[in-house]
Amino acid sequence: MALKQSIDQARPDNFAAVLARTGAALASLRARYADGTLPLLRLPEKRDDVAAILGYATLLRDGTSDVVFLGTGGSSLGGQTLAQLAGHAVPGVGTLRDPPRIHFMDNLDPDSYAALLERLPLKTSRFVAVSKSGGTGETLMQTIAALDAVKAIHLDPHEHFLGITEPAKPGKANGLRDLLSHHQIRMMDHDPGVGGRFSVLTNVGLLPAAVCGLDIGAIRAGAADALAPVLANKQPNDVPAAVGAALAASLVASKTIAVMMAYADRLLMFTRWYVQLWAESLGKNGQGTTPIGALGPVDQHSQLQLYIAGPRDKLFTIVTASPAGRGPRMSADPAKLAGEPDFSGKTIGDLVAAQGRATAETLAKNGCPVRTIHLERVDERHLGELLMHFMLETIITAHLLGVDPFDQPAVEEGKVLAKKYLTAR
Repeated sequence: MALKQSIDQARPDNFAAVLARTGAALASLRARYADGTLPLLRLPEKRDDVAAILGYATLLRDGTSDVVFLGTGGSSLGGQTLAQLAGHAVPGVGTLRDPPRIHFMDNLDPDSYAALLERLPLKTSRFVAVSKSGGTGETLMQTIAALDAVKAIHLDPHEHFLGITEPAKPGKANGLRDLLSHHQIRMMDHDPGVGGRFSVLTNVGLLPAAVCGLDIGAIRAGAADALAPVLANKQPNDVPAAVGAALAASLVASKTIAVMMAYADRLLMFTRWYVQLWAESLGKNGQGTTPIGALGPVDQHSQLQLYIAGPRDKLFTIVTASPAGRGPRMSADPAKLAGEPDFSGKTIGDLVAAQGRATAETLAKNGCPVRTIHLERVDERHLGELLMHFMLETIITAHLLGVDPFDQPAVEEGKVLAKKYLTAR
């Protein structure tokens, strides 16, 4: 494993017993890999869809000023996580990549979406509508609005839209497929065996990555790195995802909040992807912990006081990169004038590296359970490994808590009520 995971605070008394229990979860994962009943586990080695993903990425890019991805939750967060690696929506500075401009309209807001449609150069824009079920209300409304805008200026929807949704099934409605098929719009099949929040390694996540010019093969290779110790039948203490799951499950009674704090701007969307993955997979039957995403160093100023001196109800994961020696270097005279002569010769990356280390050590010294995951580089392979690590950790934790990580009954209930209230108006 290229990622380095370390636990920086004494492990709880029941940790060894809980870690031993992960053996059954690991055996189940190996069995489901062998019989193919959990398609997620076969994605790292999948190759037969790469040409199609790259081909559609080229189609979306050529002659295009803007690509708009329509989809919410798991249909969007994975793609955003990967696109941010390529410089999309970097906090504080915006997009640091070549055209086309990428937009993820994952939240339904009337003013924001109306403003986007008004400002887009529609003749050179492309829309990608993503919904596994094809019945996501937010995505359907955005798609209909975009279709209306394109047709209003006499453009052919076939040339401006692409869909990703499940294959047609007899007796099962799929509004997105019906809508796009009526307009002869191309569609890619969403793998029916991979839920939205686990779909980052499918075309749902890899198509945006390919549009941004990322190496999608390296992303999947990194995922294979995370899966390798599971398939190699390693003991639980040699499987990083099992160790992380055991830590979370052994503390679940007292540490009801899971803080994910990443020390790199290009990992901000990763923390948001993690929040949905953890919350929607584990929050069932009175089980689960509440995930919080944070970004370092900025959230040291807004949250660390609470983390250290507030309620002791949190388990911390600090994700660090290798920024040392990178960024602007401080010259001597201004450093002295600022009262910080030791800054002389140091880079901004040196300070970020020191802060990440200091945060983890301060939390540990104050009795807070914390683990550190370190990436040598923030690149495709390392991010792919990080994503698969947490998907595996989530599945194993669900096994330990006795919940199904792949359903979301409470979310479905809310969707039904929202449509009921809409039609009642």
